[in-house]
Amino acid sequence: MADLATRKKWDKAAPTFDVMAAGGAEVRWKPYKQKLFSQMDGKILFLALGTGLDVPTFPPGKDITAIDISPNMLERAKDRIAAYDGTIHAKVMDVHEMSFEPESFDQVFTSCTFCSVPNPVKGLQALYWVLKPGGKLFMFEHTGSAFYPFKPMMKLMSLLTEPIGPSMSRTTVKNVQAAGFKVTEVENVFLDVVKIIKAEKSA
Repeated sequence: MADLATRKKWDKAAPTFDVMAAGGAEVRWKPYKQKLFSQMDGKILFLALGTGLDVPTFPPGKDITAIDISPNMLERAKDRIAAYDGTIHAKVMDVHEMSFEPESFDQVFTSCTFCSVPNPVKGLQALYWVLKPGGKLFMFEHTGSAFYPFKPMMKLMSLLTEPIGPSMSRTTVKNVQAAGFKVTEVENVFLDVVKIIKAEKSA
């Protein structure tokens, strides 16, 4: 059964999501996302499509399966999906309970997603399950910091942000490793908080 509390949270956030997320941060990170997403190839799963803000950064001509837990988010993504020069199959689905067959995808992409997945290691294990042997995971994520004073500040901020949106203190690189992936690259985009993480499933 889908996580109804999480679905309700993001359904509620959907009407104002673009206003909150589509400003400075999206403009700032767009070149990094375009570079990361340019590596899309084969059978692709994109996790947490939301209102489709990332769609304009996708390379053209790809066949992408995209999921999101929130039907309200995907409803607002329809125009961006329709405008994409390629194919996006959008499905309402909880990453913890995906209905895909094992070893269905060559690649999985995430974008500021695992700050919000309620059980991040379990969610990453589910991604591991649907990837083919040798399949690759590409992540653009904001995480907690390992350094003072940011580490305690971000833990404190998470107490305020988690009820309505993302956590600010996730240890995402460690979570990827805990899920069974081999981390092949970590690039710090901003301090040690915004990261590009690349990992793979053993062949």
